[in-house]
Amino acid sequence: MKLISIKLCNFRSFYGKTPEIIFAHGDIRNTTVIHGNNGTGKTNFLNAFTWVLYEKFSAAFASAEQLVNKRAIAEAKIGQPIECWVEIVWEHDNKRYRIKRACRVYKNESYFEPGKTELSMWVGRDDGSWYFVPPNQNLEDIINQILPSSLHQYFFFDGERIEHIVRSDKKAEIAEATKILLGVEVINRSIRHLSEAKKTLENELKIIGDSETKQLLKQQAKIEQEIERINKRQTEIKQELEYQQTIKKETNNRLRELSAAKELQERRQDLESQKSLNQEELKKKWNALKKTISTRGYTVFLSETTVQFRDIIADFKQRGELTSGISREFIHNLLDSQRCICGTPLHEGTHAHTNIKSLLEKAGSSIVEETAIRMNAQVDEIDKQATGFWEEVDREQAGINQLRQSISQIEADLDNIQERLRKDPSEEIRNLQKRLDEIEEKITDLTLEQGANQQQIANYKTEIESLNKQITRQKFNEERQALAQRRIVATQDAIDRLNLVKARQEQQFRLQLEKRVQEIFSEISFTPYIPKISDKYELMLVEKTAGTEAPVAASTGENQILSLSFIGGIIDRVREWSQRKMLMVPDTSTLPIVMDSPFGSLDVINRRQIAKIIPKLANQLVVLVTKTQWRGEVEAEIAERIGREYILVYYSSKPDCEQDYIELGGEKYPLVKQSPNEFEYTEVIEVNRNNLASP
Repeated sequence: MKLISIKLCNFRSFYGKTPEIIFAHGDIRNTTVIHGNNGTGKTNFLNAFTWVLYEKFSAAFASAEQLVNKRAIAEAKIGQPIECWVEIVWEHDNKRYRIKRACRVYKNESYFEPGKTELSMWVGRDDGSWYFVPPNQNLEDIINQILPSSLHQYFFFDGERIEHIVRSDKKAEIAEATKILLGVEVINRSIRHLSEAKKTLENELKIIGDSETKQLLKQQAKIEQEIERINKRQTEIKQELEYQQTIKKETNNRLRELSAAKELQERRQDLESQKSLNQEELKKKWNALKKTISTRGYTVFLSETTVQFRDIIADFKQRGELTSGISREFIHNLLDSQRCICGTPLHEGTHAHTNIKSLLEKAGSSIVEETAIRMNAQVDEIDKQATGFWEEVDREQAGINQLRQSISQIEADLDNIQERLRKDPSEEIRNLQKRLDEIEEKITDLTLEQGANQQQIANYKTEIESLNKQITRQKFNEERQALAQRRIVATQDAIDRLNLVKARQEQQFRLQLEKRVQEIFSEISFTPYIPKISDKYELMLVEKTAGTEAPVAASTGENQILSLSFIGGIIDRVREWSQRKMLMVPDTSTLPIVMDSPFGSLDVINRRQIAKIIPKLANQLVVLVTKTQWRGEVEAEIAERIGREYILVYYSSKPDCEQDYIELGGEKYPLVKQSPNEFEYTEVIEVNRNNLASP
């Protein structure tokens, strides 16, 4: 999606029609800068994009119902309609689109009556003409296929509030939007549709199948309903656990803030960290022990077998069948060739033939001897492995016992701390500890229920597998039965394969995206913190302490940098994956960023780094800035990237308003001017710099 231009008419602070605002694009001068003081219409300009495309507004957009410019309403006659609209032109996949969203209000004696919003679309032809798209073609769907509504917050955002991406109440929303952008949601939808198709086919089979098949399918449906119920409960438990963990963290922090409990609380958190590390190490020890038993445990059951093998070999030797020397195979070759190695003929009945043949009773088999030697070495190795197996088991068990003792001691220390806090003279401390006890009890109950549910689901799945096998074994007498069964099997096979593809794709995309976000964050921020993207695509900031990762209580500035790094990483990776045809979504290799006040609460170093990086990451960048945000390091880094530049001139109705100017390219431009009437409004003027190349 490449932005071409935008025009506004009576939209909020913009009175009348603005000139067509052309956006810069290209490899170098891909940035459009729009200057304006606070309150002059930068937020209105940003929301013009989201309104015309999706009829949505940013969080900072106050009084969203009052879209029409007040001056235009005041100057209109009674009963006269006042039109407000935004028109945007963009290019996507070698096609040009022009959309216009308009609304009208009708002025009455003491109020105005809003009308309905109307959306129109035109698509450019190769000859330069425009084709009008009928409204019955669902214009919103066309827009969403190019840039889905759920993703607009990535590309049109208020920089001062961009940290909402890392807020807990927005994580699920952002995660789903990210999956859509990466194409993961396409697979999810495919799996859902196939599951629905499978149910339809199974219902068909119930109608046409024999009585036994119907009964099996009925049992299967009942179990699947029960699994669905338990899965729903598991989701509720997971959400409740996350909530309880959040409350627990907040309660712990409140305890630590109390001077009387600070030392005990810090000691408790240190012990809990040690306990967590020991539990993780204990888990590794158990896994190592399981692996040892599963791969080498069989050797201890072969001791009797190895003894029997050695007895057999000893018996062979005693009977002379493993004597070293001439082998039976060699003597048979001489008799078959009827000639000794010395040249004497060995014809049957001759003395020489009789002598050679008598050697067969004394000679052993070379094949048996070679096999015996080889097997003897293998048996010796099995005995060694059995001894090594017990040594390894003893080591792992000793480590497990040591870790258990360590965890037990830590738990005793934790119990002691908790008991002291429960009996603390301070009522506030006692109440906080009581609250923690209640939370821990709730977490324990939920965890136990979660584990029981997981086991129940596993049992049900085993039952379903058994039922599926029984259903598959049924002999269908009718052709329709056989066809329905093949379709069900094929559908389930497709679902299984898609689940596998989804798991691999999510893992690959998430890890590559996380790596790119970490690179961008490291380039911008001087802190040692590390961005992480969870398996649910939730964004967080962590630091490594004593070899473990812990969440960071990030500042607003750090969260802004993290959020901008995330958006930059998304755009950069999606562009790369789109070009490599790795995404199962429409081509998104060209993406714009329109951001309002992206540098407001950041320090000089971070402002410089963001100003340097963002124009490189985005195919197109539209930046709305105040004079303070622009000057200095931001201007120095972005100046060479500017392809277009505009001023939002604010006309103030205040009688004694202080006029303001900005100097760009050696020329002064007005930012605030005295209104020639009693109304306040904004107009757009273009900055003409001699060093700007054509976009």
